[in-house]
Amino acid sequence: MITSEEIKRRLWEGANELRGSMDASRYKDYMLGLMFYKFLSDKTLETFRITAGVEKVTEKELVEEYIKAKKEYGEALEKMIQDVLGYYVSPEYLYQIWLKDINDGNFEVQKVADSLNNFERSIVSSGEVNDFKGLFSSSTLDLTDTALGSNLHERSNNIKALILLFSDLNMVALQKGDILGDAYEYLIGQFAMESGKKAGEFYTPHRVSEVMAQIVAKTTEIKSIYDPTVGSGSLLLTVKKHLSKDRQKDLSYYGQEKNTATYNLTRMNLLLHGVRPEKMTIKNGDTLGNDWPEDPENPNEGVQFDAVVMNPPYSAQNWNKAGLKVSDPRFEIGGTLPPDSKGDYAFLLHGLYHLGTKGTMGIVLPHGVLFRGSSEGEIRKKLIDKNQIDAVIGLPSNLFTNTGIPVAIIILKKNRNISDPVLMIDASNNFIKVGKQNVLQERDIAQIVDVYISKDEIAGFSHLACLKEIIQNEYNMNIPRYVQSLEEDIAHDVDAHLFGGIPAENINELKILHELVPEVLEQSIEEIRPGYVRLKNSIKEMTDTVLKHESILSLSKELKVEITEYISKFWNELKGVTIESNLVKLEDRMLNEIKQILSRFDHIDVYTGYQIIAEIWKNSLIHDTELIAIEGFYNVGRMRIPSIVTKGTGKSKREEQDGWNGSIIPNALIAQLLYREEQEELDNKRNKIQELEMELTDLVEAAKVEDSEENDALVEVIKKNKDDELSDSFDKSALKSELKITKKESDKYKLLKKVDRLIADSGSLSKELKNEEKELGDAVQERILKLTDDEIDKLVYHKWFGKTVNDIVDLIHVSVKSELNILQKLEDRYSDTLDEIDEQIESLLLDFETLKDDLVVG
Repeated sequence: MITSEEIKRRLWEGANELRGSMDASRYKDYMLGLMFYKFLSDKTLETFRITAGVEKVTEKELVEEYIKAKKEYGEALEKMIQDVLGYYVSPEYLYQIWLKDINDGNFEVQKVADSLNNFERSIVSSGEVNDFKGLFSSSTLDLTDTALGSNLHERSNNIKALILLFSDLNMVALQKGDILGDAYEYLIGQFAMESGKKAGEFYTPHRVSEVMAQIVAKTTEIKSIYDPTVGSGSLLLTVKKHLSKDRQKDLSYYGQEKNTATYNLTRMNLLLHGVRPEKMTIKNGDTLGNDWPEDPENPNEGVQFDAVVMNPPYSAQNWNKAGLKVSDPRFEIGGTLPPDSKGDYAFLLHGLYHLGTKGTMGIVLPHGVLFRGSSEGEIRKKLIDKNQIDAVIGLPSNLFTNTGIPVAIIILKKNRNISDPVLMIDASNNFIKVGKQNVLQERDIAQIVDVYISKDEIAGFSHLACLKEIIQNEYNMNIPRYVQSLEEDIAHDVDAHLFGGIPAENINELKILHELVPEVLEQSIEEIRPGYVRLKNSIKEMTDTVLKHESILSLSKELKVEITEYISKFWNELKGVTIESNLVKLEDRMLNEIKQILSRFDHIDVYTGYQIIAEIWKNSLIHDTELIAIEGFYNVGRMRIPSIVTKGTGKSKREEQDGWNGSIIPNALIAQLLYREEQEELDNKRNKIQELEMELTDLVEAAKVEDSEENDALVEVIKKNKDDELSDSFDKSALKSELKITKKESDKYKLLKKVDRLIADSGSLSKELKNEEKELGDAVQERILKLTDDEIDKLVYHKWFGKTVNDIVDLIHVSVKSELNILQKLEDRYSDTLDEIDEQIESLLLDFETLKDDLVVG
């Protein structure tokens, strides 16, 4: 029983350990290529088992049966498998034979090369030749590359280690739950992060893909989709994920990729995600060279698609190597060719040319396309005049591994009404920092997509720009011209600084307090002169009064009831998931429903609540529901898995089992909820040890003070470093020696004995604590196997939703406290008037003069 998260972790750790100094963008071709070959071998064996009617057997026995059948039926067997799959792997070239050779000590790198070459030959006669041809070409998987090892022996060992990495993974079983595809996509993303600038050739950050994919999938009937700069295929697959199962079955995928190794990666990725060969048409070629794809029935016309998505190379130079003219039908709409120094609009116009009349296109481009002049300005003007730009979405900078520049997603349509405005969204500030990268959160994606669908105008975030407004801006679509950032700072009031008091107009802007607790606000302020007030109560007193106010308590109670019912509904559904359950749809429903609930309450940040539920999925539910679907809720609740720790370093580095962990219930949670008294005793001991250690630390510090009683008695028994400087702890050996030669009645002896007793008590308690922690740990590990159904309910509910109700209800307090904080800021700002400041200055000057007169020059 292994989850997708565990597979991802294991494979990535293996990749890091095995690749050594090889560049990540290169190593990915070997790792992902061999992983794909294991998939082809497993699919071949599974198809043989089903078509030949072989009963349940071990994998080893199945391979033997396949070898026998090949000898008996020859080409007829190969054709039978090829008719089903569109390919086959001959018995002698199976991945499983490589593993057998490794175990028998007969492995040769040449056998791997022969296997890959044989697969190439095996598909020449099939109708799927274009889907599989060149997948394992030497330009992609060069097994003689010295980067794999400087000699044959090193290369052999490295390739063997890579082959063994996938040895126990059943690729067919993993593909059924899309676990295999997810793991493959995860590895591509991890390699992208390691590859830096080279990542742009094959990967679009997942969260950026999500924005485009959701907009396209949620607003368009899609039967065909096209990515002219397809990279690893992640954009196509992200769109697929947001379509219903029925629509996925009918979806046709088209893509073109210039880089051959990346083109191979695309095909592997689509096939691993369960895309049928006949549903994918991927070409290795230059998108901006000769147009592709063309309609076979109308050779001079491009194929039209329901959706076009792409993340092309930014500002590609010398893009027009083919010497294209504006008469090329792809560029006619722009009226001019994009500049040869920047290919951004060339990609955009190519995609738009292939967009169907009712389709939607999304493209990621640098912000320069929104405001640059010359031919790009002319093209932009034509697109606006023809009303084909639907939305411009500004994203944060530093989202990509290959560039730190901010980018924009441009959404285009051909069927817009002439009066439709262009939606401008400024999401440039919507991100969190993860390491060196900026990352969109689930809440950011949801807000962008929701605002796109609803076409809402939100101050500081979105604006509907009509044609007249765009013309007034001379067709410049730079987002800050349309979406003004909100001023976080409240403007200073000169009169308030001069004479004190808070401007009444600032009080009037506290909308939430005025709506929810108007009488509290009114009772807490008094006018000191026309237009200016002061606070009668402290902000702390006001906060206490506001949070205890009936309107806040009533609102909190109402929200608590709603959230409790919401959790109860999904709790039962989550417990009951099975292999047939669509976990992606379940997550979507849960996220959409929390938005619906919170949107009914004023003054709550809906997307903060959305993020709370998204985090529960990310941190617990994705992993746990996958296991529950396989094993059942109560079964998996009583399961435990080995706790593996890494020991040693270098060549002696190894993994060993160190006890057991609950498969979905953490050991620490069992200890916390079911062994409360024992935990309290352990906590008391820890606190006591900490007190003893602090007392010892205080004695050490006191002993460092010259002429102190502690210094006289204890300084000689403090540990010293190599420079003979006093450290921060006592030397037990020196302490014992000093006790032996010190008079028992003396003050020095009493202090030495005190230190000795503190050290002994601390050591004794620490030993007891260690033994009792082990006893509790052992008890918890055994308790996992014996948990009752009620206990599993209690533990898992606490893990998933223990804080959720309170966290979401607290969102009411967040908005109220935000305005109270503004009030505090205003009070602090105007607390000192100019006259008072002048008085303080005069007082300081007088003090200085007095001090100066008292100075005596010697």
